[in-house]
Amino acid sequence: MTSVPHIDPGKETLPLFCGVDVGGTNIKIGLVDDHGNTVEYKKIPTNEPEGPQRYMERTTEVIKEMMQVVGRPMDNIAAIGLATPGTMDIERGMLLEPHNLPNSYNFPIRDCLSKLTGRPVVYANDANAAAFGEYWLGSGKEFRSIIMLTLGTGVGGGIIVDDLLIDGEHSHGGELGHIIIDFSENARTIPTGQRGHLEAYASGTAIVKRTQEALAMDLKKESSLHARIDGGEKLTPLMVAQEAEKDDSLSLHIVMETARYLGIGIVSLMHTIDPGAVILGGAINFGGHETELGCKFLDRVRQEVKARAFPVPAQHTVVDFARLGGDAGYLGAAGKARVVAHRDSLTT
Repeated sequence: MTSVPHIDPGKETLPLFCGVDVGGTNIKIGLVDDHGNTVEYKKIPTNEPEGPQRYMERTTEVIKEMMQVVGRPMDNIAAIGLATPGTMDIERGMLLEPHNLPNSYNFPIRDCLSKLTGRPVVYANDANAAAFGEYWLGSGKEFRSIIMLTLGTGVGGGIIVDDLLIDGEHSHGGELGHIIIDFSENARTIPTGQRGHLEAYASGTAIVKRTQEALAMDLKKESSLHARIDGGEKLTPLMVAQEAEKDDSLSLHIVMETARYLGIGIVSLMHTIDPGAVILGGAINFGGHETELGCKFLDRVRQEVKARAFPVPAQHTVVDFARLGGDAGYLGAAGKARVVAHRDSLTT
């Protein structure tokens, strides 16, 4: 359930920060004040085949329009936070080879946006930015440190400790979907061919693959999924969730098995970072707190964590769903820009 604070123009607390979350389909742009209130927001199509120069130009046009709406000059934006999918070189501000931005390879996107807007730009991985959004304004705001896992087609995430987003030496920090949970020779693979990664077991793609395998073994066609697939529907994680909610035993098994794999991965992360909370975001939440299935899923994750973790973190680490939904990315990008801008102001 999205819970983003908004405020009417004219009531914002300066300075302002802008969060830009670039995706393969859309770009989300939010103007955020110093307390995290969203003052203005707009979503525009990426139109990625036009190339990054053009979609950054259109982004700049929107930012300037937003500032006109709130009646503020551009220099009231202390910094812009820019989030994109990887691969990337954060230190150099470069898009390298982002899989869902095929016309944007090897592009200096950070400096491009800074030159167009005349404002400093802070660059982040999109999953890491979403994690920072939850840390600043969402489910993680009561904690000094969090781990967030984003569960979608793949598994991403981010780690934040005392306002520090862990980008890593090679811009690969927070690749949480790629911790190893199965080291056997026949472990499941991810699209790159590597074996045993959490993503190969707990992503939306993995749910579909594991369900297909289970259906192939269901020779008597006892699962209600068969009728839907035979009727021409495409198997999706949503279909699995819908049938699990109707007590289809195969579908419910897949959901609970996913929770088990996720819990195993979370324990390794907990023992590495010892966070205050582990936040589960992304589309694969089986309805979250709003559905009985989502609550069962979360309970199963928590059970696995408590069974495998050391007693103190097992007892005290909060495991919960994210709150900000699809807004977490632009909010986190703005939030990271805010931290950097405030830090720099103290050192100059």
